[in-house]
Amino acid sequence: MEEIFKALQKLGFSQYECKAYIGLLKGHPVTGYEISKRSGVPRSMIYEVMGKLMDKGAVHLVPSEPVTYSPLPAEDLIGRLRDQFERSFSFLEQTLPKLQQEREMDTIWHIRSDDLVLHEMADIISRAEKELWLSIWEPQVPIVKEAVARHLSEREGVHVFSVLFGAPDTEIGVTFHHDYMTPEVVKARTAGHLTIVARDGEEVLIANFSDKTTSWAVKTYDPALVLVATEYIRHDIMIEEITAQFGSEKLDALWRNNPDLVHVVTGKRSD
Repeated sequence: MEEIFKALQKLGFSQYECKAYIGLLKGHPVTGYEISKRSGVPRSMIYEVMGKLMDKGAVHLVPSEPVTYSPLPAEDLIGRLRDQFERSFSFLEQTLPKLQQEREMDTIWHIRSDDLVLHEMADIISRAEKELWLSIWEPQVPIVKEAVARHLSEREGVHVFSVLFGAPDTEIGVTFHHDYMTPEVVKARTAGHLTIVARDGEEVLIANFSDKTTSWAVKTYDPALVLVATEYIRHDIMIEEITAQFGSEKLDALWRNNPDLVHVVTGKRSD
């Protein structure tokens, strides 16, 4: 019997409510006084307990003289409790993750080491539902390509756009190869391999893989950072397409003789 009490208590019944309901199942309709004697619930508390059981829908009052009580059949009570908990779980599944994401909006996670950064990149890729934006360097391309193939190959409706530095023969989704400026120029400006994985306008990882220092990354749901990172990739794609259409000579002429644009492109102030 103790196991039954424990199970009912996990579903929101007090110990006295358990005793009163079990007592009623054994014989009904009966008065509150009889339930008290049968169940061991103190007489001073039995009517309060019966009122709470009625609020739960576990007990019905039978109009009579004196007033008596009958239990909801056990099968019906179990079904009602199951329905109530299923509705509660469905509600919580819809609302709790939203609250968690709201709390995480302003959080920025800092990640160190190649292995941990690559693990987080694959994790974000696995959660993409609508679109994935990638800016990836050749050393990381095989791992990213494998993660995309593993998680997204059979998931319909996920649009993948990638800008690849190096790996000229590799395609990851709709792929644009960063051909205009040599990777060495970009690497010198960013002091490493600046890498971005952004998904669904909701989450972004910005990493820098370095040969000389510990690789690092930041990951966040902050909408401003997600937007900036995604726009960065969009702009890189458009620059590559403009260069392909009009030629690198014209683009070179646009900035190489302009000290301000030299600073913008190379990260170094022109003398």
